[in-house]
Amino acid sequence: MRFRPCIDLHCGRVKQIVGSSLSDDDARLVTNFVAAEPPSYYANLYYLDGLAGAHVIMLGPGNEEAAREALATRPDFLQVGGGITPANAQSWLDAGAAQVIVTSYLFVDGDFSPERLRLLARTVPRERLVLDLSCRPLEDGSYAVCCDRWTHTTRLRLSRETFAMLGEHCCEFLIHAVAVEGKQSGIDETLVRGLSEWCDLPATYAGGIHTMADIQTIERLGQGRIDFTVGSALDLFGGTALRYAELKKFHG
Repeated sequence: MRFRPCIDLHCGRVKQIVGSSLSDDDARLVTNFVAAEPPSYYANLYYLDGLAGAHVIMLGPGNEEAAREALATRPDFLQVGGGITPANAQSWLDAGAAQVIVTSYLFVDGDFSPERLRLLARTVPRERLVLDLSCRPLEDGSYAVCCDRWTHTTRLRLSRETFAMLGEHCCEFLIHAVAVEGKQSGIDETLVRGLSEWCDLPATYAGGIHTMADIQTIERLGQGRIDFTVGSALDLFGGTALRYAELKKFHG
């Protein structure tokens, strides 16, 4: 299990946001933290601390310049996601991304598109593609993948078969628990347990982590195989519950 840090960008700034509040209506947005430092600060920090696999997420438009700044600071070190398609994926790799992260492109009107996945796979080598399967729980106990800044729930459900099918084309997965993302209210234990059972490739869990006990639970339920990322609870982003200096020790 490893700590995989993040750089979340909104309107060109490094922020921590409650995931379920994302929408086209800025009045609904709940922001926990806005950084004074530029994205390059965090990119350099993670690099110097050897935290490979850190990811830059563009939450909507207006973040391209900030993302490119982060990538250029430490080329071939960071992953980048948000609006990635076959048409622009190579430009992001050329800009210094180690891997690109893709979700929304794979869906058409809420349905998963195998044709789009095949096109993406012809454009991006497997070892440079990460798929984001951020999801929310449904009443029947299943988990549905969300797209378009987590504002739309698709008809794709997480399962061993889903991970096996998608895993033929990517090197790892990123999964935000959308219902608890940014709320510092505790993790989705059912989802973490499911990831350890469903997914054979490296996977990073995000959402609700608030205490060291949450991280220990991820290690136990994830059988030591599920990586994690922390946002609003981290002192690096204005939080008080978890210290960056302690979490970076998990990247052994």
